[in-house]
Order: sequence, then structure tokens, then C-alpha cells
Amino acid sequence: MSEPEPLQTSLFDLVTPSPDVLDQPPITAVTPNSPQIPPTDYAQIPNSATIAIPPGTYASLNELTTHCQACQRCELSQTRTHVVISRGNPEADLMIIGEGPGQTEDETGLPFVGRAGQLLEKILASVNLDSDKDVYICNIVKCRPPGNRVPTLAESNACRPYLLEQIRLVDPKIILLTGATAVKGVTGDTRGITKIRGTWIEWEGRLCMPILHPAYLLRNPSREVGGPKWLMWQDIQAVQAKLQSLSPDHSVNH
Repeated sequence: MSEPEPLQTSLFDLVTPSPDVLDQPPITAVTPNSPQIPPTDYAQIPNSATIAIPPGTYASLNELTTHCQACQRCELSQTRTHVVISRGNPEADLMIIGEGPGQTEDETGLPFVGRAGQLLEKILASVNLDSDKDVYICNIVKCRPPGNRVPTLAESNACRPYLLEQIRLVDPKIILLTGATAVKGVTGDTRGITKIRGTWIEWEGRLCMPILHPAYLLRNPSREVGGPKWLMWQDIQAVQAKLQSLSPDHSVNH
């Protein structure tokens, strides 16, 4: 197999960041377009993790955002600068789920805007995907753990129902899971990311693809065939092709 074109391999020239590593338990099932089922005490959702958030709790992403911004469901609320909820198109067919906010994300309130996020933008652009138009980006944990430490089980569990509601409301055709932690957090699969990246996984009626985290590419700068950057190029092309097959009217020319 020949070496990718220069455009394909020159997308990844950024300085290595300190990666966020969030190891989380699997997410429970979410049913697309499930009916709205108000919890017992809706007003108390942001205040206590003991209050359930059943599928269908939120009528809109704006309603969910209001609760997230006021959330005190775990101790991360005491140290965050901003709640990091999402960015991109809430009607996108492609959702990217990250692990959790880093320092830049905590400062800006937006996911994937640091060096790894800049690399993600270049990866998407390599197949004519625009993060503002074609993608909805969010995280499993919406508040930065101090020092980018791994969140506790209680912290992950407190935040998990918000993500399930985001998935339900956005209703994407494809979900990209960036890194092993995101894979484990959503599907429960504990295999190493290098073993399952680039493979399609069906989860709750949705197509998911595990991909290498952009931060991993920054730590492994080799451009050789079979290397991380080369593998990412194969994967993102497969994602774009699948997106086209599922959404024939989707334009990749901006």
C-alpha cells in the first residue's frame, strides 16, 4: 500500500498536549425518539445525582443546557470554570463524543478547542466535514476534573444521563467515539482502542466507530503506513463514505 498523499499526512502538525484520560463505566441504553417522561422532581435534577433523568425528560437541547449550566450533581461543580456542554450542529447526522474537558475547554466552555481539538478540525476538514455544519461534539463528563484526573464513578454516573438525552435529542446516524475511554463509557467495550478502531459497532440501533483520540496522534507523530495518522486517515474516509450512504443528500462541499 502506498503512502497517503501529502494533504492526508500533513494534517496533524501540532504540539503534544497533556491528554485528558477519563476512564468511565459503560453507559446504559438509550432509545431513539423515546417519549417524554418527566422525572419525579424535575426542578431538583441539577441539584442532586439521586434524582433520575429518564429518557424523554428534556423537550429540547436548550432545556437540557439550562440544567447543565446550573448543575451541582457532583463535586466537579465546585472546581469548574465553565460547564462544557457541546458545540456544532444539533441537527447533524454525525456526533463525536469525547472523554471530558481539558483546561482550554474549561476556560472557554466548548469541547475540543485545545490542541487536540484543532487537530480534530483538520481531520474533519480532510474529508470536507465542517464542525459547525456537519458535526455535533460533546463529552461524557461535562466538567473538568481538577488536574485532568480520572473522574470518579459517582461523577461519571451523575453526568451520564445528560449525554443520553443529548444522543436522543440530536438523533445522529453515526457516533464517533474518540479513544478507549469514550468507547468503554458508551458501549462498555473494554478492548484496547488500537484493536477496535476503525470497526463499526452497532449500539442501541446506532452505528458507532471507535477512533484514535487526536491527542494520541499528537503523541505519536509518525506518518508511516500503518501508523496512527495513517490509520486515522483510513477511518475518517470510511466515516465520510458511510455518512454519504446514509444521507445521500448530505453535501460535503462547503
